[in-house]
Amino acid sequence: MDRIETVRELPFRVGFTGHSGHIRIDPLPSTPLNPLPDFILPPAFPKETPESIKQFVEDKYLLPRLDDDEFCAEKSARQWEFDWFDQAKVDLEPTMPRSVVVPAWELPFRRRSSDPNNWEPASVQVDVSELMVEADTSIGVRISGPPKDFVKGSLNNRPFRPGGLDDSQSMGRTFPDGASNGEWVHELLIGAPPQLIPPTFKQGINLGDHLKGHPCSWNVCEEDQSLPQTTPESTLSVQFDDLFKRAWEDDVTELPIDGDASASDLETNLIEAGSPRSIPVEAEDKSVFPVDSESSVIDQILSTSGSGGLTKESGDSGEEKSKEAKVWAVTGGSDGIADHFDELVPDMALDFPFQLDAFQKEAINYLEKGESVFVAAHTSAGKTVVAEYAFALASKHCTRAVYTAPIKTISNQKYRDFSGKFDVGLLTGDVSLRPEASCLIMTTEILRSMLYRGADIIRDIEWVIFDEVHYVNDVERGVVWEEVIIMLPRHINFVLLSATVPNTIEFADWIGRTKQKQIRVTGTTKRPVPLEHCLFYSGEVYKICEQEKFISQGLRAAKDAHKRKTLTTPTAPLHTQKPNTSFARGKPNKQTAPQNFVGTGRAYQGNNNWGSRVSEKSVWLSLINKLSKTSLLPVVIFCFSKNRCDKSADNLRETDLTSRSEKSEIRIFCDKAFSRLKGSDRNLPQIVRVQGLLQRGIGVHHAGLLPIVKEVVEMLFCRGVIKVLFSTETFAMGVNAPARTVVFDSVRKFDGKEYRQLLAGEYTQMAGRAGRRGLDKLGSVLVMCRDDIPDESDLKNLITGSATRLESQFRLTYIMIMHLLRVEELKVEDMLKRSFAEFHAQKKLPEQQQLLMRKLAQPTKTIECIKGEPAIEEYYEWYLEAEMYRNQITEAVLQSSVSQPFLMPGRVVVVKSQSGQDHLLGVILKAPTPVNKQYIVMVLTPSLPSISDDPQKNTNAGLQILMPKSKRGMDDDYYSSATSRKGSGAVKIKLPHRGTAAGASYEVREIDTKEFLSICNAKIKIDQVGLLEDDSTAAYSKTVVSLLNKKVDGNKYPPALDPVKDLKLKDMNLVDAYHKWNNLLQKMSQNKCHNCIKLEEHIKVAREIKNYKDEVNTLKFQMSDEALQQMPDFQGRIDVLKEIGCIDSDLVVEIKGRVACEMNSGEELICTECLFENQLDDLEPEEAVALMSAFVFQQRNASEPSLTPRLAQAKQRLYDTAIKLGQLQAHFKIQIEPEEYARENLKFGLVEVVYEWAKGTPFADICELTDVPEGLIVRTIVRLDETCREFRNAAAIMGNSALYKKMEVASNAIKRDIVFAASLYITGL
Repeated sequence: MDRIETVRELPFRVGFTGHSGHIRIDPLPSTPLNPLPDFILPPAFPKETPESIKQFVEDKYLLPRLDDDEFCAEKSARQWEFDWFDQAKVDLEPTMPRSVVVPAWELPFRRRSSDPNNWEPASVQVDVSELMVEADTSIGVRISGPPKDFVKGSLNNRPFRPGGLDDSQSMGRTFPDGASNGEWVHELLIGAPPQLIPPTFKQGINLGDHLKGHPCSWNVCEEDQSLPQTTPESTLSVQFDDLFKRAWEDDVTELPIDGDASASDLETNLIEAGSPRSIPVEAEDKSVFPVDSESSVIDQILSTSGSGGLTKESGDSGEEKSKEAKVWAVTGGSDGIADHFDELVPDMALDFPFQLDAFQKEAINYLEKGESVFVAAHTSAGKTVVAEYAFALASKHCTRAVYTAPIKTISNQKYRDFSGKFDVGLLTGDVSLRPEASCLIMTTEILRSMLYRGADIIRDIEWVIFDEVHYVNDVERGVVWEEVIIMLPRHINFVLLSATVPNTIEFADWIGRTKQKQIRVTGTTKRPVPLEHCLFYSGEVYKICEQEKFISQGLRAAKDAHKRKTLTTPTAPLHTQKPNTSFARGKPNKQTAPQNFVGTGRAYQGNNNWGSRVSEKSVWLSLINKLSKTSLLPVVIFCFSKNRCDKSADNLRETDLTSRSEKSEIRIFCDKAFSRLKGSDRNLPQIVRVQGLLQRGIGVHHAGLLPIVKEVVEMLFCRGVIKVLFSTETFAMGVNAPARTVVFDSVRKFDGKEYRQLLAGEYTQMAGRAGRRGLDKLGSVLVMCRDDIPDESDLKNLITGSATRLESQFRLTYIMIMHLLRVEELKVEDMLKRSFAEFHAQKKLPEQQQLLMRKLAQPTKTIECIKGEPAIEEYYEWYLEAEMYRNQITEAVLQSSVSQPFLMPGRVVVVKSQSGQDHLLGVILKAPTPVNKQYIVMVLTPSLPSISDDPQKNTNAGLQILMPKSKRGMDDDYYSSATSRKGSGAVKIKLPHRGTAAGASYEVREIDTKEFLSICNAKIKIDQVGLLEDDSTAAYSKTVVSLLNKKVDGNKYPPALDPVKDLKLKDMNLVDAYHKWNNLLQKMSQNKCHNCIKLEEHIKVAREIKNYKDEVNTLKFQMSDEALQQMPDFQGRIDVLKEIGCIDSDLVVEIKGRVACEMNSGEELICTECLFENQLDDLEPEEAVALMSAFVFQQRNASEPSLTPRLAQAKQRLYDTAIKLGQLQAHFKIQIEPEEYARENLKFGLVEVVYEWAKGTPFADICELTDVPEGLIVRTIVRLDETCREFRNAAAIMGNSALYKKMEVASNAIKRDIVFAASLYITGL
């Protein structure tokens, strides 16, 4: 081949070099090229260096070695007569080089070079193993995948190492126990056959049956105990020499060598390898590690690091302490930034045509420093400025920035807003535009998928912007935000934008602590446009709040007007007095509380009569006229029902709010927007109806509208030609379109489970749409009142109450578990620990660790038994178990009806004390009555009260002194005759009544049955009249003495009633517990400690020891993974995945699990079982995609579809599969109801609709088949296309080519016409 001449050539030569003969390319100065490559001989010997000479001397002369003559291979080593190369069935391949030289990449703005345009990367030597496994830095070198996987990644890629997990032990390379502890070498040394199957492998090398083990023994003695310690087991590199040494040391007898030790002593201690004799662990530990326990533990406490674990080097302890003391959420230190902003940021990456606010300047300053920021401010305060500046910095630094939003509408709108300023791309579930752009806008689910799949584009990302962070509170999708925050690599910085929330610092602290980087918190509580809050009642507006101050006069005026109207209005017909009903499919409101916030419109809607419709229409007309006269248009009216929005707009058919020019603008805009639809789709009833409303300046916005219709309404509202917009609350979250006024049709909503009042955060989010910055000086918020005026407390909580706190919605999902199990270095436990739910528990770990070390450093108490070896531990265990059975029996006895006849006046009882010890002996004085439901009991109290509670008895003396018996009068004697008169039965003493009699303190009080500890088998005579009516000292003295006499044989209390013999209990469990209790008492009486004179003292010490051990075990449990809140759920889900075959017993993800990892749009287990049971094989593509609609359709209530026999059979088969999976999960203690699980994850309401659509039926015709709104139909079919792609990828993994082609055909069948019309935000007009 002739040589080709080029303009500029770089001469080079090709040669072979190194021991392995690798090809090397060397540049040449300017010499002619040699057509034949040069052969460079490898050196005969490696070049000697001081390090190699030092290593040779250490290996040859300094390291301990075995005697070559005694331990040569011919005498003791294993020998195999085996031809390894001829008989081994292994394909031998040349080994790969162990290291390569690669360039080290740096961010452009961090390159230190005199000429920034001519930058040469530095070269570093990298281990080849680190090319396959992530390097120490998340942006480290890794072999890139194919270009098609650059953006979305692949299941074959490993995820990038999450930031903040760098110090985790789980991120290191882990080796199986059998490979790291050297056991297999030890087995070979004592004669076991060679191991052919590596640890955790299922199969090994087939070497035939020629290898057999030959037992042998070793006589080894280690004479030097002062050798340096071997490499710890947690080291990353495991060499054969280390394994051999560790196995060798297992056979060594460790002898403490003293100066007087003789050679004969050493010979006597020689042991034979494999002998059953072993060294006790305690003795071994003491001989190898002679440690002063107290001082070492104290040193460990002082060197405890903040992130958990004990430091091994004292030099690192100070660094770790400073790391722990670091504040992750930084709020201060920004006072002078706004004043000196021009000096701090002289060269801005993006200029703004307006003056920046203080919080915007602070955030931009932090971004310039490369720090993460959390911006919390009200709606329309200008948070987007921070996001734009992050985009500008990414463009300036030649990196990438990602903007994530919770709603697809926000993504599309931001794409339109940023397209003219930056190089922008868009990635959503159904759209992928310019993924190579430097500024990417995507949904949070797309970013999560990229992180799990290890997309190479992650390397280039410098900023991730999280908009609407308060969306983390969403029950369904909030977990996605936490996953993304945890999974992001450490080289990525955060820009978090949120509405004002109470716990901003807490959330920022969690992110900073999780990612090990500081988060700068800034923002403002000042609204750019102040708000005024008013009530609209009977055609008038009453101001109730202005500048965050509640105005009670306005509320009182509204209530006065309501009273006047109520008095003058005649009684309404009977049917209008029915309870208010909701609009959600006519379901009645189940709330029984007073419905202060519900207007009459709901009641009118519930009974469909002409009068109610006329009244509702008049309410809306009066509102619009009032707003129009006071120049408060345009207005957004929030209704919490799609039907409510439509019917309210229909009530304004005769209202026209637009001028001729505005009508012309609306008509031209709609014609351009709908011109992309084909003829039949342009005449859809919804499009015709909405166009008629728009012509009159009235709009409707809710999830039931077609996507293109919603976008037309949003764009026209932003242009200011729509004056009145009826909308659901999604408009406040998904569209940045402020208005002059916001009106709440009601402040109650149905949240999917029940009707409830709006939360303060929800109200603030929607009310924030009032007031256009730069146009309005004041924004107005109106609450419509129909039947009643809300209470002042409810309005205060709603308007001035605190916003909803950010709460963790983290939950485990099967797809999350399998993605994490797919990567050995990242554990599911690490994800659980770093969730927001576990933040406070993990934050306390350093304190708990230090407390544990202090507990362990405390000297433990010992019991010195006078009868020989102490047995108090066993006795105390029996004692605790007996107490447990006794409490169980007593509680059951007191709650049963058989005990009531015994609880009569005069019965001696034991009452629980507040301290839990030294319970009180007492007697029942009066049983419960219909008036007084409690027992009146007199108990003996341990202490003598200083002051009596009775004021009449407190006049004589401050202290009551008991006189000796010889000096008492007749009235003070213990015994006196009982009162002969009959009492009235009333209690005339003030309870609780305290006093002293017969040398003991007593108290008369009321108690419940649950306060009785036991019922004694003794009764005493009492003078009820003297005790409860006359307050007789003699009666109290007699009762006290009678109680004291019941203490016999030195016992504190009389014996209790026998549950079986006296109370005749027949419950089998109680009888069994009773017999166990008696057996324990008998065993305790036979123990030598039972009659010991120091029993109480030893019991007390045993209790302290037990409490100490319990505290230590509790601390260890709290610091372990088992204490995680979702650990039981995790174990149950692991068992489920093992049972269905997604993972094996070693937690290795099988092919079924890899298929499940592809399922993001539907429930992963049901989708996977559907594929592996071949449920789609006998269906046509149209039928298959129709059945798959059950995975993505979300509306619970829909009309029953009419299905073909084959589709009906497939539907039942899929439903049965879901029931089986639900039962399996319930079996493994997962909180799932099988029927509810199947209903929630399979909704068959659109199966017929999708089937007809796939067959080519026009959209107008399929809308007639169901009562589901057109917008939900389009949304379902669009998501169904994504499901088809997932099933197609799963089919490729399974190797099912027929299913792969079927999913391609199904996807093409549904992608047509209005369903897949391009977004107006993307294509423009």
